Amino acid sequence: MSLNTVADETDIKARNQQIITDVLQAYPEKFGKRREKHLGTFEEGKPDCGVKSNIKSIPGVMTIRGCAYAGSKGVVWGPIKDMIHISHGPVGCGQYSWAARRNYYIGTTGVDSFVTMQFTSDFQEKDIVFGGDKKLAKIMDEIQELFPLNKGITVQSECPIGLIGDDIEAVSKAKSKEYGGKTIVPVRCEGFRGVSQSLGHHLANDTIRDFVFNKLDGKDNGFVGTPYDVAIIGDYNIGGDAWSSRILLEEMGLRVISQWSGDGTIAELEATPKAKLNVLHCYRSMNYISRHMEEKYGIPWVEYNFFGPSKIEESLRAIAGHFDDKIKEGAERVIAKYKALTQAVIDKYKPRLAGKKVMLFVGGLRPRHVIGAYEDLGMEVVGTGYEFGHNDDYQRTTHYIKDGTLIYDDVTGFEFEKFVEKVQPDLVGSGIKEKYVFQKMGVPFRQMHSWDYSGPYHGYDGFAIFARDMDMAINSPVWALTKTPWKKAK
Repeated sequence: MSLNTVADETDIKARNQQIITDVLQAYPEKFGKRREKHLGTFEEGKPDCGVKSNIKSIPGVMTIRGCAYAGSKGVVWGPIKDMIHISHGPVGCGQYSWAARRNYYIGTTGVDSFVTMQFTSDFQEKDIVFGGDKKLAKIMDEIQELFPLNKGITVQSECPIGLIGDDIEAVSKAKSKEYGGKTIVPVRCEGFRGVSQSLGHHLANDTIRDFVFNKLDGKDNGFVGTPYDVAIIGDYNIGGDAWSSRILLEEMGLRVISQWSGDGTIAELEATPKAKLNVLHCYRSMNYISRHMEEKYGIPWVEYNFFGPSKIEESLRAIAGHFDDKIKEGAERVIAKYKALTQAVIDKYKPRLAGKKVMLFVGGLRPRHVIGAYEDLGMEVVGTGYEFGHNDDYQRTTHYIKDGTLIYDDVTGFEFEKFVEKVQPDLVGSGIKEKYVFQKMGVPFRQMHSWDYSGPYHGYDGFAIFARDMDMAINSPVWALTKTPWKKAK
């Protein structure tokens, strides 16, 4: 590292610290002290990013977080395609979460697949007063009559259910017995639980353990395994991501026996304890069940990152390291097969994107996992943060970011806007709630929760789409017609 580079990094770190100080001064003193814990700059060599996380958002600010119901229904259980997921409570939560994520699946909607359908108990005032247990039982009977090919039901409880004390467990148990042992899962994911959607992930993982795995203990479900069986954990098939990942795993000689939970089925969940390795993509949402399977069934798990060729290569080799030479050779064969494709993508787009700066604020794993894909294109991530990350997420982030990177946890709308104004990135990658704010400012933007209706972004094919989309966002001629605030001032 040259002296100039060291000086530049010192200047960037000092600038970012000053930006944080200036933003905090806009707050009342007590409020500012609370938010100060969530903002910082990364210091190389430290074990984490130096910010507090997984703490309740402060009332009165614009947080981007979701709730426990969103974590269970919208993330973990909702993409299981052959089960019906009841939003138990008023219509709003079900309507808002209805097909909000692009969890692609194969099947006939309304016959054997139900992901893009909405089922709600549509609570009214009388249900709040007198309870909704009888209504829930009636809904399940209607589901059995109208959709006889469903393989199971989950009850995703909304806030009023926990407040009024409905016994969804008793209803689920009785109906499961009545329907001949059908899997019916009551999920206590009321939105007021926890500090964000993260608790909903955990609760949903626990119900898979209790109502799927425990139900099968000691039983032979007829599954015939092989030495190369793996399960994809924590990939929700946004725009077809899980399919892109599956292609690579199968090309290297592995057999994917289940997907959690994009394009997944209840049978795949049931088969997972027979896997030889769990490959975990979204650590935040599925580390709980992966750890459980390791402890109870002895199944190791490994994190992988299929964003961009550099991280794909690392991940394929890490996965292959759990198997024999046949799979290790298969990994090298896959890497070699796609070299020309990825090089052609880089040759085309890197000259147009090199040196461009990016700021990220997303959920799950994206604030760190996509950094390598940007760097493969010569771009630099200068700021990143999580909506609902925990400290172990920030520990993992240290392996991806550079010294002085601006870090912001559960960033408020005000903070994020001011950080962008001061850092002046060429691209912002965040969610739908931020998209139009920054586009109206004249800042190129990509919606990094569901790929702005594009994708997939995983795998080698996905990298080509990723590169094209970033180029379209940054180099669109529309930006000649509108200027960012800092360009207007010049």
